[in-house]
Amino acid sequence: MKTSLEWIRALVPGLTVSPKEYCDRMTMFGQKVEFYTDFGKDLDKIVIGEIKSIEKHPDADHLVICQVDVGKESPIQIVTGAPNTSVGMKVPVVLDGGRVAGGHDGTKTEGGIKIKKGKLRGVESDGMMCSIEELGSSRDLFPDAPESGLYPLSADAPVGEDCVHYLGLDDVVVDYEITSNRVDCFALLGIAREAACAFNLPFKPDTVTETGTVGNVADDITVEIQNKELCSRYTAREVKDVHIAPSPEWMQRRLRSQGIRPINNIVDITNYVMVEYGQPMHSYDYDKIAGKKIVVRNAAAGEKFTTLDGQERTLDEKMLMICDGEKAVGIAGIMGGENSMITDGVKTVLFEAATFDGTNIRLSSKRLGMRTEASGIFEKGLDPNNAILAMNRACQLVEELGAGTVVKGVVDIYENPVKEKHIPFEPDKYNAFLGTDIPADTIKEYFEREELKVEGNDVTIPTFRQDLEEFADLAEEAARFYGYDRIPTTLPNGGAAMGGIAKKERVANLAREVARFSGFSEAMTFSFESPKVFDKLLLSADDPARKTVTISNPLGEDFSIMRTLAVNGILTSLATNYGRRNPDARLFEIAKIYLPKAVPVTEQPDEREQFTAAFYGEGDFYTMKGVAEEFLEQAGLKGKITCDPNSNIPYLHPGRQANIIYDGKVLGFLGEIHPTVAASYGIKDRAYYLDIDLPTVVSYASFDRKYEGIQNFPASSRDISMIVPTGITAGQIEEVFEKQGGKLLESYRLFDIYEGAQVGLGRKSMAYSLTFRAKDRSITDDDVNPIMEKIVNALGDLKVELRK
Repeated sequence: MKTSLEWIRALVPGLTVSPKEYCDRMTMFGQKVEFYTDFGKDLDKIVIGEIKSIEKHPDADHLVICQVDVGKESPIQIVTGAPNTSVGMKVPVVLDGGRVAGGHDGTKTEGGIKIKKGKLRGVESDGMMCSIEELGSSRDLFPDAPESGLYPLSADAPVGEDCVHYLGLDDVVVDYEITSNRVDCFALLGIAREAACAFNLPFKPDTVTETGTVGNVADDITVEIQNKELCSRYTAREVKDVHIAPSPEWMQRRLRSQGIRPINNIVDITNYVMVEYGQPMHSYDYDKIAGKKIVVRNAAAGEKFTTLDGQERTLDEKMLMICDGEKAVGIAGIMGGENSMITDGVKTVLFEAATFDGTNIRLSSKRLGMRTEASGIFEKGLDPNNAILAMNRACQLVEELGAGTVVKGVVDIYENPVKEKHIPFEPDKYNAFLGTDIPADTIKEYFEREELKVEGNDVTIPTFRQDLEEFADLAEEAARFYGYDRIPTTLPNGGAAMGGIAKKERVANLAREVARFSGFSEAMTFSFESPKVFDKLLLSADDPARKTVTISNPLGEDFSIMRTLAVNGILTSLATNYGRRNPDARLFEIAKIYLPKAVPVTEQPDEREQFTAAFYGEGDFYTMKGVAEEFLEQAGLKGKITCDPNSNIPYLHPGRQANIIYDGKVLGFLGEIHPTVAASYGIKDRAYYLDIDLPTVVSYASFDRKYEGIQNFPASSRDISMIVPTGITAGQIEEVFEKQGGKLLESYRLFDIYEGAQVGLGRKSMAYSLTFRAKDRSITDDDVNPIMEKIVNALGDLKVELRK
């Protein structure tokens, strides 16, 4: 949103602060200023001059010598090469020592270009006459400016007066970042009202007077709204005896300050009201409206319509159209039709000011691929009560500018008027919420300054303040009047709260820490996947993982479901590394999976975070097992963690996979990727995968740590080497150690494993180191030998033999 500061000053008398002070205060008041542009900063000593005489330059065919009246006792002499000079012409003149914004070609120079007295081909020149480009503007905003040459001013321009001010080029334009809930501030009146409140000054909008001197518009036009949901209000007024002419200079200046090119009085009036009230308007040639009837209806599917820009548009049944008795004449809220456009020969104009559904306008604009200034305003959701105010203002301007004769009355279809809201007045609650101590009378005065009516314990909210819904909104109003910078720092009320992060976040962060320490890099993969992934992972047709949340509007089939397994994303990333010939790669991810509670989905799915890791290259199954054990140990799982080879994960190697078991529950699984699966991803090396369900780990995790003193007595260690049947796992052997080792067994460690011809088919060699220690004494062989005997006997039950 942009506003002219001069226009704001006209509506807020007494606003004399500098542009910077204005911008700073408005930002602190809640209307953030992005930047402001001072158009006159590079213009100096530029006055209105009148050419009194012209003679040829004696030494140059393309130069002339002009005597120019600039309001001094005698004219000054200026040499120029402009092709459009004429006696009596009034032009902008830069005096000696003045500055212009840039060159005649439209290029601008920071700080401007200084103009000094000098000689041109031996003839004195005491200044310079200007084109519109040299004044820092363009022909887009001054359409009467010639393509090349001096800019001709009006015949009534006062000679010697400040030309920059006369043309409105000394204005400051402020650019705001308006939040979408403050629809009222997309109008200049809304910003002016805010400025008046911010500086505690009166807000003086122009008074809208009654208009209409002939007839009754209801006798000349009827309006029918067929879709009242998409058009909540439609107003129309008629202007006869239209006189098309340029709008006055003051209106042109204000429109230019908003970046709007003046066209003619009728078009300029509708643009002016759109800026002032934030209400787009449209004008139709009344004589082109068949049946003298306006119908607001939905378009037919495939209907063709030619808009004002000459483009034929294909419509659909969701778009809203403005029609007459026979044909469409405009796309509601977006653009009028070529068949009812205003031309110089227009005799009678029908003005339209309506309220259309913002969402429908936005979607229609998007489908048509045309976003106009009007659609950009309508899509924000306008106050229907503003439509009649804007309509009456436009008719007032028609009379003031002598642009036509306004017909009495208004056609106004408004079946369900928007009413003012009421919110309780609760100053004590506002103060408690803000941590302030603002007196109730002061808060009441704040509210009444912005046109909120306070009566007893009730606040009446005007319809233009759609953002005020509840007590917190009113508390915010009190805060911005009081000043955010004045609100003291206070502690929150209530009991003391422990700091730190949630337990599940601590567990997730611990997983990251362990993975990084183990040489893994973090990956981030998509939660959207293709259903083809399940075939790639060798899942059976009835596998539960195939029951997914399907996305209703996917980007494509490859992103059409929410993943129920985390493995595809990380394997895809691993395959990318392999394809780029990285010799080894280690990746991990804290990935979410989405498990529907029912299919089709009737409620939110179960979102579960998984700690996943994958690698190829240096390492094996036990490398990945070590990562899992380190993580679970750091997470404080104090019981025995075992691995069960009967995991039956289809995308893992059938003989090199295991479930991770704790307290009888499966925490996750790990293993080597099935060779077929690895090949389907383009990985021609052994790859390993780990998947741990973090919510399950969180339920067991503990970060309580107790200090244990340094051991005062020495340990005793024994090594045991065994011939073990292939079907016996390390977990089964270690279970024997723990069961038979008693309190004296401190730790055990597998330090050798071998399979080969030396130990025979179906057997393997395993060697452990066992450490024994007593906390209250030094242990001897008499303590350890009986324990070792028990261990050996129990191992015998598993058909395990001591190696000789």
